[in-house]
Amino acid sequence: MFGTGFWARYQLAGWRELPGAECVALYNRSISKAHAIAREFDIRTAYDNPEEVLEKEKLDFVDIVTDVDHHEPFVKMAAERKVPVVCQKPMAPTLSQAEGMVEACRSARVPLLINENWRWQAPLRGLKRVLESGAIGTPFRTRIDMISGFPVFRNQPFLRELDRFILMDLGSHILDVARFLFGEASTLYCQTRKVHSDVRGEDVATVMMRMGGETTVVVELAYAENPLERECFPQTLVFVEGDKGSLELATDYWIRVTTANGTTAERFAPPSYSWVDPAYEVVHSSIVACQANLLQGLNGGLAETTGEDNLRTMRLVFASYDSAANGKAVVF
Repeated sequence: MFGTGFWARYQLAGWRELPGAECVALYNRSISKAHAIAREFDIRTAYDNPEEVLEKEKLDFVDIVTDVDHHEPFVKMAAERKVPVVCQKPMAPTLSQAEGMVEACRSARVPLLINENWRWQAPLRGLKRVLESGAIGTPFRTRIDMISGFPVFRNQPFLRELDRFILMDLGSHILDVARFLFGEASTLYCQTRKVHSDVRGEDVATVMMRMGGETTVVVELAYAENPLERECFPQTLVFVEGDKGSLELATDYWIRVTTANGTTAERFAPPSYSWVDPAYEVVHSSIVACQANLLQGLNGGLAETTGEDNLRTMRLVFASYDSAANGKAVVF
């Protein structure tokens, strides 16, 4: 694993839940941090030189969990040595870099998989199954909300320094969920706002898309840290209107389906793991399901969040910035 910051601990715990995966080495530019995590997870070797890891260790794949600016060079470094890559979202700070990462791995004929766990949350998988059942008919309008007053900067202070914040950090998750649920976008329009005076990037965004040729999808994102009556961080709330009914993913993981026959409700709680931070329950638990799918892909099966697939999500992220900057819709 490259990187031993905030998310590394949880992704290491996720790998330990899966038979057939073992982390044998850590890299971090601060060797003391690498040694500390190595001791905690009983990992035999730690390095402060990434090339040394790839030269000395016989690896089946590398998991890159560094800051986004280091994703591209590390992905290409691994690809040059024919080492398959799992990379943390968001893929890269620019679209051209993300495209270059995909091309580098394609040319080297090694897998590039993206550790995009949001779509693997239990309630969102449940929502997808209900949609596919046809219970509410054809969806024509949807709202996907990730709006929170949670003080996200306290345990991830680096987020304050990002020139591009909520669309890159959270939007890369939620726009991927929109694709997972409703297909590809044909048009997109976005507005952003900065509520905090002490952050560099935008902390509020609204994105409207036409998806799958028939569904209007509105994505609302906010880390304004303002008091909310209904605070449910980090839960994603969804409301879908169909021509035969409606579907709601509400707080506490309840999914309600309303048709001419009335309303039914079912709770899709996340699985429980001892290492999960209760404040991030639904997010941390989804790491295991996500990484199980990545492991399947590394073993020759199908993985959902390949580099090629996630590139489509990144195009939505950067199109959102373009739309917000020029005030115009983007047509794909």
